Amino acid sequence: MNETKTSGQIRQVIAASSVGTMIEWYDFYIFGMLSTTISTQFFPKDNPTAALLSTLAIFAAGFIVRPFGALVFGRLGDLVGRKYTFLLTLVLMGGSTFLIGCVPSYETIGIAAPIIVLLLRLLQGLALGGEYGGAATYVAEHAPIGKRGYYTSWIQTTATLGLFLALGVILLVKSGMPDKAFTAEWGGWRYPFWLSILLVGVSVYIRMRMKESPLFSKLKSEGKTSANPLKESFRHKANFKMVLLALFGAVMGQGVVWYTGQFYAQTFLEKNCGIEFEQSRTILLWAILFATPFFIFWGWLSDKIGRKWIMMAGMALAVFTYRPIFETFLKDSNLYGAMVKKQIPLEQVRAENTLVKSDTIRSKDAESIISLSNIRMTLPDGGKFTVVQTDTLISYANGKEHETKYGQPSYINNKLPQSLYIKFIGLVFLLILYVTMVYGPIAAFLVEMFPTRIRYTSMSLPYHIGNGVFGGLVPFIGLLLTSTYKTDPLVGLWYPIGVAAFCCMVGIIYLRNKIDKNIKD
Repeated sequence: MNETKTSGQIRQVIAASSVGTMIEWYDFYIFGMLSTTISTQFFPKDNPTAALLSTLAIFAAGFIVRPFGALVFGRLGDLVGRKYTFLLTLVLMGGSTFLIGCVPSYETIGIAAPIIVLLLRLLQGLALGGEYGGAATYVAEHAPIGKRGYYTSWIQTTATLGLFLALGVILLVKSGMPDKAFTAEWGGWRYPFWLSILLVGVSVYIRMRMKESPLFSKLKSEGKTSANPLKESFRHKANFKMVLLALFGAVMGQGVVWYTGQFYAQTFLEKNCGIEFEQSRTILLWAILFATPFFIFWGWLSDKIGRKWIMMAGMALAVFTYRPIFETFLKDSNLYGAMVKKQIPLEQVRAENTLVKSDTIRSKDAESIISLSNIRMTLPDGGKFTVVQTDTLISYANGKEHETKYGQPSYINNKLPQSLYIKFIGLVFLLILYVTMVYGPIAAFLVEMFPTRIRYTSMSLPYHIGNGVFGGLVPFIGLLLTSTYKTDPLVGLWYPIGVAAFCCMVGIIYLRNKIDKNIKD
């Protein structure tokens, strides 16, 4: 078999594996992308903060069960084979996602709505727990020595591309209808869930045409497959030590960096900085587009210089720059936040959710003072504001929010002018660049730690604990901390910073920097 033909076959393997994995990530992440809307559909509307926390808890539940999916499907993959196992996970994921889009709202079926959604979300988590390990293992077992980091890095792009696809579909659907139609009980927010069934159908067709991994096929023909992958993986001291080292020295930190850069950042821009829905998501879309090629670059580089120091550098950069970057988000967006000229006496405030006509705001240059005479305004310097609730007022000084004593706080949706918009894209790009550093080489790193006979099981568990538990809890813990300690808007960052710092120290001390080598038999 000549090298050209071999490379062509590997490209087909990568394409077939990547398409299915990307679609699974799309299915998994549209729930998080639509969490604010979903919270109004499946929970009572009288307490929006509690509803959002409950929705994020369901979102996090999907991550928490991923390790159990890793155990179930990892064992199946080491017993039966890689191909049919991650074909099964694809069908399970697609079906669950489609059904979430079919669940009636809380107003229609009451408490049954969030319970059904939770169960479907748990099925999603189980499916994803079996998908990644199979895809990464399958590609790695086809890749030649010296190129394993490069080839498996294509699988690493699928999580980000799935997020990109989810954002793109949501924005496309939302742009074609008014907000009221999008957020209605059977409105446009359901369309991305329904689209899943078509995407999964295409991917199933592609994967049905794939062949089994050559290394696993050889092992199976020789009768050397593991009789009990779980026992071999976790009850043999040497292998279990490698599982723990993979988790605490690499994957745990990688997980929090991944979810901070691509989830927490979006929530922070929308909730803390007041950036409007479309703009906060297009900032993330552009940053993802520019950063995604670096997954491939770092995977390729890891074949030349080793995996360890690239991943450790990504974690260290995150630890030392997260707070300055997020502080810049907050400071620059607050320059375009509402600045109340004077407090309005209570008797002048109109009924709840009506506009206070006599208030004023100040634009960035502090010279242009404009009356709040319209719901939507464009300032002379290009900034835009939308008043969504005005029964009370908020003043901003030194980047901090100061409430008046009347009723509930006001909220201003902030649309950045072009210069700040580009700056924010650059900052989010940096956050995702850290993601590419820690995530690009990690598939090859994990694959090379474990022998073929128990690889699917052994690598899947630390990966999904690190990402599903430590990483997946970043949005929920971040919101919980900021809701509890309201004086520090950056307090939610201490969780990912602490986890990444601990993991970085463990990795530096205990991990060896191995250059691409032959996979263990």
